[in-house]
Amino acid sequence: MADKNDYPLEKVRNIGIMAHIDAGKTTTTERILYFTGENYKIGNVDDGTTTMDFMKQEQDRGITIQSAATTCFWKGIKINVIDTPGHVDFTAEVERSLRVLDGAVTVLDGKNGVEPQTETVWRQASKYKIPRIVFVNKLDAIGADFEMSARSIKQKLGAEYVVISYPIGLSQEFHGIIDLIEMKAYMYTSAVLTDPPVEVPIPAEYMEKAKHFHQEMLEKVSNFDDDLMMQVLQGEEPKPEDVKKVLRKATITGEIFPVLCGSAFKDKGVRLLLDAVVSYLPSPLDVPAAVGHDANGNEVICNSTNDEPLTALAFKITADPFVGRLTFVRIYSGVMRTGTYVINTNKHQTERLSRLVLMHAKNRQDVDALYAGEIGAVVGLKNTATGDTLCDESRQVQLESIQFSDPVISEAIEPASKADQDKMAAALMKLVEEDPTFHFFTNQETGQSIIAGVGELQLDVNVTRLREDFNVKVNVGAPQVAYRETIKKMGECEGRYIKQSGGHGQYGVVDVRFEPNPGKGYEFVDAITGGAIPREYIKPTDEGLKEAMTRGLQAGYPAIDIKCTLYDGSYHDVDSSEAAYKMAAALAFKGAASKCDPVILEPIVKAEITTPNDYLGTVLGDISSRRGQTEGMESHGNAQVITAYLPLANMFGYISDLRAMTQGRGIYMMTFDHYAEVPRTVAADIIKKRSE
Repeated sequence: MADKNDYPLEKVRNIGIMAHIDAGKTTTTERILYFTGENYKIGNVDDGTTTMDFMKQEQDRGITIQSAATTCFWKGIKINVIDTPGHVDFTAEVERSLRVLDGAVTVLDGKNGVEPQTETVWRQASKYKIPRIVFVNKLDAIGADFEMSARSIKQKLGAEYVVISYPIGLSQEFHGIIDLIEMKAYMYTSAVLTDPPVEVPIPAEYMEKAKHFHQEMLEKVSNFDDDLMMQVLQGEEPKPEDVKKVLRKATITGEIFPVLCGSAFKDKGVRLLLDAVVSYLPSPLDVPAAVGHDANGNEVICNSTNDEPLTALAFKITADPFVGRLTFVRIYSGVMRTGTYVINTNKHQTERLSRLVLMHAKNRQDVDALYAGEIGAVVGLKNTATGDTLCDESRQVQLESIQFSDPVISEAIEPASKADQDKMAAALMKLVEEDPTFHFFTNQETGQSIIAGVGELQLDVNVTRLREDFNVKVNVGAPQVAYRETIKKMGECEGRYIKQSGGHGQYGVVDVRFEPNPGKGYEFVDAITGGAIPREYIKPTDEGLKEAMTRGLQAGYPAIDIKCTLYDGSYHDVDSSEAAYKMAAALAFKGAASKCDPVILEPIVKAEITTPNDYLGTVLGDISSRRGQTEGMESHGNAQVITAYLPLANMFGYISDLRAMTQGRGIYMMTFDHYAEVPRTVAADIIKKRSE
């Protein structure tokens, strides 16, 4: 076997495991590690003994919070695996993992098929053009339905799929799997779950089903190759290796998604899944080379080879209790070696590579080098953040960074004692480095320390980590909503800042037209003609307007989506200054409060609420009482899945209320969708509370 750290690139797979919460991602990853010989004991999510969910928070809550990376080997292929979270509050972890992966395994719960968070991670993977295979899991569970789960890929994701394995039995009767390409059956007959299956002829009662799906598979795959199409049309039986070759090509281009079946918990189908990862997911050589830009904006192709200058992307930062700051990197070209220096092109700073490691969840293996196509970590980088490019001085290039969601929920946080004050700020800054969707800042008006994020669970987890991991005692206030402000009509406002106080005075006069600019953010237009305002005062006016917008018009929330056209003004030869025009701009913006019909906007979330049929009326009534709008409903067995849009302000603690309404059987997921105007009565309450 080749040196583990310098594997030929065609024998490397960088894959992620992604899915809706509780579909079985971590269990699937644990079985992969066991069968590839990386682990000698199988971890269990319920017992808190998994390799990949190694944080105390993950073990206590039974969910994945941080993506974890590891490396394993299967049939001569090196597989770098990242297990990603399924809860919507931690989709940033999925986003940054997908940014650096070449392929992914999407795990579906065989009882539910495609679920809300599956759609979210699928969209993220599509954004980065990630080839995927689908593993329909939990077919040993009561209510499992493989064919429904497969159909839901087309119905809910609009994706073209092809079934390449079929279950023999379901629920307690799930005893085997048919390989539809080889047309062989594998039965799990041993009392020892981890024993390999026995190859047998396809059972007679499944032969018709197998032939049907085999033919359907051939018809779908043959669409991507003329020779294969001719064989199928002429009624010939193609060789399995020819089918696999075409299926691999179509999977890598993202035109089709192979679907496999199994039960990771019962160790069924995991070996076939590993075979599929090797057969159909791409190596770093099969995907387009990374494209960056040099200092002049010219495109630079970073080919996956050790012979080119180094280009790597930092995609994740963690605070490791044993080694300090760990920066996870994907090497796109060249070799990263210990003891050398690299340029961070985002920060224009030099960093020294003092120590390189390969990760196995929380364990680290020291290496001298990381090669093109690899995923590893650097210990001790001081200035590198998520999304930064690290490269060789001889070829300075910047790769596309990673975009994250803005916070929509915040809460006040304060140290329990003076001794905790400095510790709290330092610990919070570490959490901010780790999670780009988690923010920490001081409210200038109230002096309060604020933490903000994308969901209640995310804030709760980070507060618990402060107390348990960093030993900082803190108190938190009720969650606050990140409201915004905007205007509804056009208005022209003058800002005059004129002061005479002996000697030099201050003089700045601006006329600004304010207009609604829905969905386009802040826009500044310089329409000054005839030198009414000298050029050097245009930029300060722009800056003054930007600053004023952060203070809002009514309740002190930041203003968004406003077009500001500077069309006139005047100046004084002696008294005009940059500061005067900044003040004048702020005064003009203040005038918009009376002329432009200002309104307050609130974040609206899209919620997917699953409830048993018996409680449907109660849940729908509750949605209305929260100012929610139901968009649609879909029957799912004996349950209904409701899609609704609701104000985030009315969703705090919703999971407790939903459980109370449905005797603990209701579940929901929500994601931020858009900002919308709040009703006048609600706006009046918000303004009153802010003024208090």
